[in-house]
Amino acid sequence: MAKTFILDTNVLLHDAECIESFADNTVILPMAVIEELDRFKTRNDELGRHARQVIRRLDALRKSGSLRDGVPLASGGLLRILSSKTLPNETGLDDAMADNRILRVAFALHRAGEQVIFISKDINARIKADALGLASEDFERQKVNFDEMFTGYSEQTVPGSLVDEFMKTDKLEREGLGAHPNAFLMLRDENDPKHNALARVVRPGTLTHLQKKYDSAWNIQSRNREQRLALELLLNPSVQIVTLLGQAGTGKTLLALAAGLHAVLNNHSYDGILVSRPVVPMGKDIGYLPGAKEEKLVNWMQPIFDNLTYLLRKPDSIPVAPSGKKKTKVSAQDRVRHLLDRNVLALEALTYIRGRSIPNQYVIVDEAQNLTPHEVKTIISRSGEYTKMVLTGDPYQIDNPYLDASSNGLTYAAERLKDQTLHGHVTLRSSERSKLAAIAAEHL
Repeated sequence: MAKTFILDTNVLLHDAECIESFADNTVILPMAVIEELDRFKTRNDELGRHARQVIRRLDALRKSGSLRDGVPLASGGLLRILSSKTLPNETGLDDAMADNRILRVAFALHRAGEQVIFISKDINARIKADALGLASEDFERQKVNFDEMFTGYSEQTVPGSLVDEFMKTDKLEREGLGAHPNAFLMLRDENDPKHNALARVVRPGTLTHLQKKYDSAWNIQSRNREQRLALELLLNPSVQIVTLLGQAGTGKTLLALAAGLHAVLNNHSYDGILVSRPVVPMGKDIGYLPGAKEEKLVNWMQPIFDNLTYLLRKPDSIPVAPSGKKKTKVSAQDRVRHLLDRNVLALEALTYIRGRSIPNQYVIVDEAQNLTPHEVKTIISRSGEYTKMVLTGDPYQIDNPYLDASSNGLTYAAERLKDQTLHGHVTLRSSERSKLAAIAAEHL
């Protein structure tokens, strides 16, 4: 029996192409959804762009027939638009709310005998649907299994002779060793677990050693194994996109900034560092904050300034002497300002990245767990020649109401790119900010 999928507005705003994702079934958009799209279409952000894209797609489909009676989709299904006013209201819900009018359509079709499934990214709307006896689901097209996702590190038990052979060669080639490029593999002697060797997977079946020159960045030493693996990826120019996952205090942002400063100012591998983080959710304009754009960004970029101040706290970190000050009295804040003034460091809201081409830059996108998969795709596609992209975030701290640990853009990118030779990923597990931060991350 063919199914009838009722789509909530947030699904369309999450993925403008979602109406083609339901195979040869019927997709229904209640009139309340069209009305909500009309409210979003004038916004100059990602939600507004998605709303306009959906509206244009619906307008194009009108040429194939009546949207009320149903028009064929490329997926083999049928799309219809129905008004709740033409259907009986047996839900007992207040029609003043758009969500309730959408559920009214779903409930009426369910009562008429259709196999209805309500699709929404709004948990509360799904709860309402369940209370009405309707089948309800999240939109699953761009989700990964977070509990089983790629971590960037694994262990494998091998003969002790293989461990010895690897230690004596630059590269070891053996079929069956390592599954993903730029992942890390611990080779453990089957007879003596303490006899082991840590390797980076060049490609499945080929292992190489970690490079000593990547042991530290900008006078920052790794404090645990995962941080050391992260530095290997952050400093290696052949790895053009790095995803770092970890809870608060694991050092994601600090390591990324340290590696960026090292790559730009010490190695001169890039022209500059571009640091950005979403104005939660991404796309919400920063115009309501006081001041010019740079002043507004200070409110959102303070965590970045905190990390930069820590990295530039040493007197010889940036040899700058502003007018009227001696070199030895230059503060860390002065050094940060000096980098900004020289355009070595740039801070930008993600709102303004769309449409740009960013060549030869070390780009750090912090708090990327608050981005949708489509937004992450948009950002990564801004990369020009010789640009390195670093995405960091904590999947356990998501502020976007329609995302979770399995559906956000950061975890989606880490999982979907794991077989690409330009990508590397590490999940950081140990909090190194302080003992108190570690306790909070683990127990609260």
